[in-house]
Amino acid sequence: MSRAMQCQSCLPWGSWAQLPRSLAGSRGTRSVSVCAAAVPAGRAGRCFLRRILRTSGISLPRGCVRYQGDSREISAQPGSSHHGQSQLRNVASSGAIKKHQKSLSAWFSHQPNEERQFGPSFSLDAVHVDPVIRESSLEEILKPSPDLTIQNQLQQPCTKVISLNNLFDVDACGRQVKNVVLYGTVGTGKSTLIKKMVVDWCHGRLPHFELVIPFSCEDLSHSHAHVSLRRLITKKYQHLRDVVPVLEASSLRVLFILNGLERLNLDFRLAGTELCCDPNEPVPPSAIVVNLLRKYLLPEASIIVTTRPSAVRRIPGKYVGRYAEICGFSDTNLQKLYFQMRLSQPGCSGEESQHRSSAEQENLVEMLSRNLERHNQITAACFLPSYCWLVCTTLHFLYFTRTVPPSQTLTGIYTSFLRLNFSGEVLDSTDPTHISMMKYAAKTVGKLAYEGVMSRKTCFSEEDLRQCFEVEMKTESELNLLEVFRSDVFRFFLSPCVQPGKEHTFVFTIPAMQEYLAALYVVLGEKKTLAQRVGKELSEVIGKVSEDVAVVVNIISKVLPLRFLPVLFNLLKIFPRYFSRVSGKDKDAIAHTMAEELFKEEDYYNDDVLDQINSSILGVEGPMRHPDEAPDDEVFELFPIFMGGILSRRNRAILEQLGCSIKNLAAFEIAKAMKKTVIRKGRKGLPPSELMDYLFFLHEFQNERFAAEAVRSLRAVNLSSVKMTPLKCSVLASVMSTTCHEVEELNLTSCNLDSGSLRTLFPVLLRCKALHLQLNSLGSEACKEIRDLLLHDKCVVSSLRLANNPVGEQGAHYLAEALAGNRSLTQLSLLHTALGDPGAEAIAQHLAQNQHLQELNLGYNSLTDTAALRVVEVAKRHETLDKVHLYFNDISEDGKRALDSLRMDRDGVRALVFLTAGTDVSDYWSHILNVVQRNLPFWDRERVRQHLALLLQDLESSRRQTANPWRKAKFLRVESEVKKMLGKLQDGSL
Repeated sequence: MSRAMQCQSCLPWGSWAQLPRSLAGSRGTRSVSVCAAAVPAGRAGRCFLRRILRTSGISLPRGCVRYQGDSREISAQPGSSHHGQSQLRNVASSGAIKKHQKSLSAWFSHQPNEERQFGPSFSLDAVHVDPVIRESSLEEILKPSPDLTIQNQLQQPCTKVISLNNLFDVDACGRQVKNVVLYGTVGTGKSTLIKKMVVDWCHGRLPHFELVIPFSCEDLSHSHAHVSLRRLITKKYQHLRDVVPVLEASSLRVLFILNGLERLNLDFRLAGTELCCDPNEPVPPSAIVVNLLRKYLLPEASIIVTTRPSAVRRIPGKYVGRYAEICGFSDTNLQKLYFQMRLSQPGCSGEESQHRSSAEQENLVEMLSRNLERHNQITAACFLPSYCWLVCTTLHFLYFTRTVPPSQTLTGIYTSFLRLNFSGEVLDSTDPTHISMMKYAAKTVGKLAYEGVMSRKTCFSEEDLRQCFEVEMKTESELNLLEVFRSDVFRFFLSPCVQPGKEHTFVFTIPAMQEYLAALYVVLGEKKTLAQRVGKELSEVIGKVSEDVAVVVNIISKVLPLRFLPVLFNLLKIFPRYFSRVSGKDKDAIAHTMAEELFKEEDYYNDDVLDQINSSILGVEGPMRHPDEAPDDEVFELFPIFMGGILSRRNRAILEQLGCSIKNLAAFEIAKAMKKTVIRKGRKGLPPSELMDYLFFLHEFQNERFAAEAVRSLRAVNLSSVKMTPLKCSVLASVMSTTCHEVEELNLTSCNLDSGSLRTLFPVLLRCKALHLQLNSLGSEACKEIRDLLLHDKCVVSSLRLANNPVGEQGAHYLAEALAGNRSLTQLSLLHTALGDPGAEAIAQHLAQNQHLQELNLGYNSLTDTAALRVVEVAKRHETLDKVHLYFNDISEDGKRALDSLRMDRDGVRALVFLTAGTDVSDYWSHILNVVQRNLPFWDRERVRQHLALLLQDLESSRRQTANPWRKAKFLRVESEVKKMLGKLQDGSL
């Protein structure tokens, strides 16, 4: 029975919930028999016999080499040379090993590009938490227990825990362990653990071994030439050229590290791999590995092998002294420790953090810890250390990104994350197709993800898994690949759901990963109908045979008068060309899918995608949802954004390394097909959060020409109430910088802006005619940035609204300086900005130097008669200023009468103070009441009530003074509006 069929018979599809760690079924190991006739005579024969018996696990009397199971005991040979030991001591005492340690430390301490690119680079000594390592056995690997699922591991303490330093301790029977197999699924941290182990040895924290020699099985798999062990070591580590010759004759404690054994095809049969005990004999690299594990080559050396679960049984059990499984961060305390160390590192929040409190970092750690304590889905995700890295990197991107270089995109983070974990590895090195793990995941898990996005589903039953993984399995090779995937990779993408009532379903480990894989599935062109798949296969077949058939037909047509054959064949050759044209419509379908998902109206009023990601990681503060409460509809707004991000040149280059090829022509055709639809829909008035998503999509797409054309169509940008974090400000600045056109209006009302935000947005603000910055807590530092903006020679701002900001006296001085030198501003609103009399005086002093301002709003600033009249006196002499708003200030009756006496035709300015103008209703009464109603949530209600009462008294007094019935009716109408507002204010309904 084939391996795949054994798997299916032993592991029913219900066993998806058990998440098996290894393949069922493996190659059998053959016993070794020794015939006397086959053994050479003399010393060589005795040596040969010892090696054979050691390899076969047969015990010998004392004085001989004994191998039993995982135990190796070598008695002291009477002929050992004191000179050889002395020579070794001299070599060891020399700087050879120290140079080797220094070289290894420099190499293994080197962090990947992703570490330096997405946040500050940390050394392994600074940020490293050892994952849980559990001692295992071959029986447990072959028969995985349901108790070892992710869900149970998170709830129960891991048993048989063993530390990295104790892997080579004696086993339960008291035998010294020499060979250790350390296995774990993708993402558990095998490679990082080995790097930490090597760095620890280099720094003297692994004293059990005097020499460590690490090898990458990936490198060994690419070498097909015969090479000796001595040459293999010295070729990679030149500093050891004086140590290697005496390794076999010495008692030096040596550790060989073989990382990634699944890359090698090992054959432990004598017929497949010959015996070799000479370190100088050239053999294939795989033969060196086999003989090291057999203990036939350097029997005293210790060996640690790392591998994925599916490849564990490539080493016969009799050559393994201990099996150890990396269980990841099965303890939530380890997850918290990792986040605490990572997010609290100095420099995590960038250069500006030197001048800022670490409160934001501490707050992040605290919120993340609380979310982990709730046993949310993120706890199951962070079971894998690699996802802890992704969480920290995403938080760094969301919170500490001050400027966004082109390489920093959310799609880039996820693509780089996959490269860190898969790095182009093939799923099964024994399979002839050599399909990469990432390509296989895109075809299978990507299909599941896409169907979930289309049906608005995040939880998947075992039937869903069966439909996506099993339905197209036709050959034994496909079934074998599926079993390897289930054993090694499945747990990386999907984990059991922890929500009550959904324990038997699966969810994507990180919600955004579902949308990323769905996007990759679509962009790779895997979403095809049955007719498209059949047509593609038929086209390929016809295309391959067409040239050969053409030669045959030409020969036959010259001999036989069958002139219709060439005609038929030419018609046949039309099919591939016709199919290539039809298949080009796939790009239109991809573009259509992207545009439709990007502008779904049912998602218009959700939070923007960056806030959604933040909530998925840090949770939502407040009472937890009741289990019986209906859940909210699932939102998949990242799906189209990831589609655009995957098409960027940089991400396509990384995916090419992972075996997922997206051609330049395909990306060009998709962008071309998408341009008209996306830009046309983008011109429509989008809600602020949806517009932010659109801008973020343009940033992720990384296509300047496309972004420029899209932005040029946006004459007004309304982002009011969107929390503009430094990242969002950087995205807005980056996207808007693709073109230099003037923006008619930029609305950033209530966007949590500060001086840093204005500094980031400075190039964009210069090109905005109408600029709304109300309700942003902009103080004096921000006013300094606004001053520089207004004094810039390229500034085109004509209308600036700063209402409800704590500008204060110092801020007023900065704005006054800006007024004196600005040439574009015509409207300035400083409503409710805490100016006071000193601030208004500063404005009045510099107002005379301005020649373009037409309207100035100083309402609700606690101005007294002196300051109000001072401003009005300057306004009278101003060439263009014709309207000054002074309502809701502390102006007395005398001041009111002085301001009421102003006439537009005589004084050239109109002061808006009350709802009346002499014995008539002011033309601006509705404007003043609308201002009050809009700003009431942000004003002192008691003070507003007092001002409304004064306005009402003024209306009643003016009504009594007029005899005109038409005017009386107008007064009564306005009075009723004021009374209605006062009533609602007292009832609390306004």
